[in-house]
Amino acid sequence: MARSKVAIFFDESTLDRLDQLVKKQVFPNRSKAIEEAVVEKLARIEKNRLARECAKLDPAFEKAFAETGGLSFNARTSCEGA
Repeated sequence: MARSKVAIFFDESTLDRLDQLVKKQVFPNRSKAIEEAVVEKLARIEKNRLARECAKLDPAFEKAFAETGGLSFNARTSCEGA
């Protein structure tokens, strides 16, 4: 995968904490530590978005829809009113 370079700014205490993790070999370098943190945060945001969308579903409707295979069923959507 292609990689791009970015510049970011940290306060000194955050950078010191990051450097300690690199020094303890938790991460091979600052770049890898930051990349892993961003990837993890993005995954958490996506998971939360999915959970919010699932909370909008009507379990009774979804069950009935699944049992009929979606055929000849009331045309309303499971996210009605959302």
